[in-house]
Amino acid sequence: MAAASLRSALLSSSSSSPAAALRRLSSAPRAPRFAQPKRFDRVRRFSPAAAMSTSSGTKDAPANNPGLQAEIDPATKGYFMQQTMFRVKDPKVSLDFYSRVMGMSLLKRLDFPDMKFSLYFLGYEDLSAAPADPVKRTEWTFGQKATIELTHNWGTETDPEFKGYHNGNSDPRGFGHIGVTVDDVYKACERFERLGVEFVKKPDDGKMKGIAFIKDPDGYWIEIFDLNRIGEVTATAS
Repeated sequence: MAAASLRSALLSSSSSSPAAALRRLSSAPRAPRFAQPKRFDRVRRFSPAAAMSTSSGTKDAPANNPGLQAEIDPATKGYFMQQTMFRVKDPKVSLDFYSRVMGMSLLKRLDFPDMKFSLYFLGYEDLSAAPADPVKRTEWTFGQKATIELTHNWGTETDPEFKGYHNGNSDPRGFGHIGVTVDDVYKACERFERLGVEFVKKPDDGKMKGIAFIKDPDGYWIEIFDLNRIGEVTATAS
């Protein structure tokens, strides 16, 4: 408070005691304090890990995954992941790889002569359960989960000008790979090596030990892992 205000409070009445004057002084309106300026010299960076650590539940909880719907629309009941489609240059080479090397069976072949292409559906299903009727077998095939659909546009296998398809792992990147679970990743990779399979990553390469990547004849990547090691390999990310 200014000195003039102090003097006014003390001398405002000759009959007032100094104590009364001090009481009036203490009850007088105070000048507002200057607000402390906000500091902008420190930039607060967003950290997904930090955000997850302060949110409720696990990393997989909807609260920790913006955009994830906690309540699934009942209209989607019965939906399931059925197929991943690859375009292949030569079905003979691709069928050999996926059956002989990867151990898949041909579930169904569909030919479309008017459009000059064929589809080959492969997977790890028991063929003894497949219906003998061609139409019923198609329906059965589309009822199986996690199949591979190889699409062959006729003529690519003999076309000297055909350069192949984009595998998704060179610029511009997009599709990455499929994954196949094996009983033992090291034994599986020893077998792949004997069969002349091309590796992107062997199990002990890089920082993530116990996971491998191989290529199919068209250059598509396949991740290879086993259930005995995958939990340990990804423990720090869990």
